[in-house]
Amino acid sequence: MARFLPIFATQIIFLLFLLSSFTKIQVHGYAKTMNKNLMGLKKEKLTHFQIYWHDIQSGQNPTSISVVRPPTNTSTNGFGLINMIDNPLTAGPEMSSKMVGRAQGFYALASQEEVGLLMAMNFAFIEGKYNGSSITVLGRNPVFSKMREMPVIGGSGLFRFARGYVQARTHNFDPKTGDATVQYNVYVMHY
Repeated sequence: MARFLPIFATQIIFLLFLLSSFTKIQVHGYAKTMNKNLMGLKKEKLTHFQIYWHDIQSGQNPTSISVVRPPTNTSTNGFGLINMIDNPLTAGPEMSSKMVGRAQGFYALASQEEVGLLMAMNFAFIEGKYNGSSITVLGRNPVFSKMREMPVIGGSGLFRFARGYVQARTHNFDPKTGDATVQYNVYVMHY
């Protein structure tokens, strides 16, 4: 028995060494802490945009189309409906205002009790300093509330590492066509 104790102890030590090495690879081998200055990330700033989102469901060239319709026997508010969007973003409330970008993504009726949307969209900017950059909005939008707030969860280009929120207010809505213009105040922290 005394002969096997050193061999057994050696095997245990080797096994512990092997396990600790494996753990280091899994925990630390795929990630490292970086200096944000080396990536060109300087001082963080807050930017505010006031833009208008035009959801056009009528006419020859709608920018919002239903891609999933709810079953007819489920609810009275359209629960389950999904619209894909490529909506113009303008500097003013009129469609003739300067276009500064597009809201691309989808919204879905996600509430059975009210008209509450799940919004998932990118504001892709096409004008000025922010041309080619985008911010991503993902959140709940209770449409009939006067003001709705949704989070900004990220971005690209000049909005890398973005975070913040948007406040949406309906500017006008046509119940006949479903067309709507919504004012978005965007508050975004970025480098």
